[in-house]
Amino acid sequence: MAIKTINPYTGEILGEYQEDSLASATAKIDEVRRAQREWRKDVGARLEVLREVRKRLEAREKEVARLMTMEMGKPISQSLSEVKKDLWLMDYMIENVESMLAPEHVKTEAFRSYVRFDPLGVVLLVMPWNFPTWQVMRAAVPALLAGNGVVLKHASIVTGTSLFLQEIFDLPVFRSLVMRGGNVEPLIEKVDGVSFTGSTPVGAKIGEIAGRHVKKVVLELGGSDPFIVLPSADLESTVRNAVFARLQNNGQSCIASKRFIVHSDVYEEFREMLLDQFREVKSGDPLREDTFLGPLSSSEQYDTVRGQVDRLRKVGKVVEAQDLRMRNFVPPTVVESASPFNEEVFGPVALLKEFRRNEEAVELANDTPFGLGASIWGDPEEAERLIPDIEAGMVFVNKVVASDPRLPFGGVKKSGVGRELSRFGLLEFTNVKSVWVQPKAN
Repeated sequence: MAIKTINPYTGEILGEYQEDSLASATAKIDEVRRAQREWRKDVGARLEVLREVRKRLEAREKEVARLMTMEMGKPISQSLSEVKKDLWLMDYMIENVESMLAPEHVKTEAFRSYVRFDPLGVVLLVMPWNFPTWQVMRAAVPALLAGNGVVLKHASIVTGTSLFLQEIFDLPVFRSLVMRGGNVEPLIEKVDGVSFTGSTPVGAKIGEIAGRHVKKVVLELGGSDPFIVLPSADLESTVRNAVFARLQNNGQSCIASKRFIVHSDVYEEFREMLLDQFREVKSGDPLREDTFLGPLSSSEQYDTVRGQVDRLRKVGKVVEAQDLRMRNFVPPTVVESASPFNEEVFGPVALLKEFRRNEEAVELANDTPFGLGASIWGDPEEAERLIPDIEAGMVFVNKVVASDPRLPFGGVKKSGVGRELSRFGLLEFTNVKSVWVQPKAN
């Protein structure tokens, strides 16, 4: 059975790909496992190989950026930025992996005692469509450098990107599966760990399956990040960042700021400035370099977000900042509502709420089942006093929440378990092995 990829802006069919059967998928996993037995032995050799992979990616960065844009609608300038970030990740991990994996010596009564970090084996990556290369690279590169093999089950709407990445890696320890979503249990049974990025309901199912088979998981799930605006905030800069935070990647980002919690002293001004800037955003053809807002990734995603906006109209005031009549476009939208809305809106829709006391801002920020990221805008000392009480895996002050290779990425509550990136992410798929050495017994 064939999988078709469709340009969400034009509706044209981009490619047709023969789907892997369960037998061919498990054969690929077996192939990766055999290759991993040699791959795991020498971190120096792995580094040399990954340096070559990096060169291949850089040489073809414009090609893969265009492919991403055509498959899921990301503006081309943001696709290019995504590939640049992939290269930054590779540079950082290549430079630091040897020290990150170095044994940690611990003083005990032993002649020698230490902790070493050995690869688990084969890791299954189940990845989403919204950042087609970045989500894969930030999971695959650390796993490979740690000595694991990787099998990628990417979202079917970006199958072309998935196979492009397999071509770029060109390694027996990296294979892409061409499969729709569905029953992944037979795949999880065959591997040693699973890294999943996607919705909370699907992540919960994958976590349940992995638990039954006692397999390590990292789950990076949904988010409904608060963007807290204190009265001390520089409104011009804050609103400019708010526009980027809500509309980047066409509003389809787990760490996009989705709930704007604004102090009453500046609420009215913030709302009007936000609407004004939403109206000025360049929307249209994602292949144009000056486009900032493109279509949602598919007609199904469009229907989902439109349905959410329709429900929000029943509980609050909805203002669409632009009149967009193009395929799969949802305009930049502002919603004011006092009612709770616990769904993650994966599109360019900003929910505004007003607060008067900082304690109230924290309560509103935490009033969600998610806990991925949060940002606070205003006096840094005042903002830092709020951080201990905010239920999130990441809190940024006067900066849009972003993934950074140097810092751990992940959330709490229904935003997931485990961490990606930094040394913490690198070690997720390793066997943290304690070693105790005594002198030879007499």
